[in-house]
Amino acid sequence: MTMPPPPSQPPHNPYGGPVPPPQQPGAFGAPQGFPQQGHPPQGVPPHGVPPQYPGPGAGAWGQPPMGPPPKKKMSAGAIVAIVLGSLVVVGGLGYATKAGLDGAGVTGSFPEATHKLVVSQTLLAGEYTLVSDLSETQGKEIEDTPDLTVKDAKAAVGQYSGKDESVLVVSGMYGRIRNGEATRGSILKGAATEKGSTLVVRPKDFTPAGYGVTVRCQVTTSKDGLSTTTLPMCAWGDDNTAAAVALVTLESATADPKDIDLAALAEKTAKIRAEIRKPIG
Repeated sequence: MTMPPPPSQPPHNPYGGPVPPPQQPGAFGAPQGFPQQGHPPQGVPPHGVPPQYPGPGAGAWGQPPMGPPPKKKMSAGAIVAIVLGSLVVVGGLGYATKAGLDGAGVTGSFPEATHKLVVSQTLLAGEYTLVSDLSETQGKEIEDTPDLTVKDAKAAVGQYSGKDESVLVVSGMYGRIRNGEATRGSILKGAATEKGSTLVVRPKDFTPAGYGVTVRCQVTTSKDGLSTTTLPMCAWGDDNTAAAVALVTLESATADPKDIDLAALAEKTAKIRAEIRKPIG
């Protein structure tokens, strides 16, 4: 006679008692399967379930600890608004023109006009593409502001975009400049003293190899509401041309100003000067 199969036995549990049924996750990730009444006291596992202990660095019941919230990244639009504000386009060069009104540094004759600046379609060997030529708009204020240190001033202002939503702005002028070195310093000083700006990394001079020009760079921060933007900038000035170059990425906009590689930006500025400074005629 065939014997009926023995009744199924619950799986063996080394801690005693039957193994509880598998628990299914609830709506918020919490395990289900416990009765609605009679929850065990907090910190005491239910009967028959091995105790769990937090691992190194874990929170209660083995959950990972809550770290600081991720740093908010600036949007490309916000970066453009800040870079194209008074910090670069008019603020820096505007300071140079205002400084000229008191006659400071006005000595000697004006040099001959031999070079000009052009707003090219691309910069840095095609890495950045022109978005807008602002020479006739924001640049107009540069041309219309009297400056005893510059004759026949013309603006050259361009906004460029690169990969990963990076923003590059060149804000310059060309003409006959009595003291290009002083104008270079005035550009940066004007940017650092604009409303809402704070100079964090003081101006430093660089002479990139092979370009024959001294470039001065600094880092400011610009506060707008609850947001603070890091703005690195370099400038040059010679007998005929002077300009500021600001290059900001989504990452550098919120970076520690002291972590900005100004030497690298100075070299890019020298390259940009070589690309947009053209002989007249």
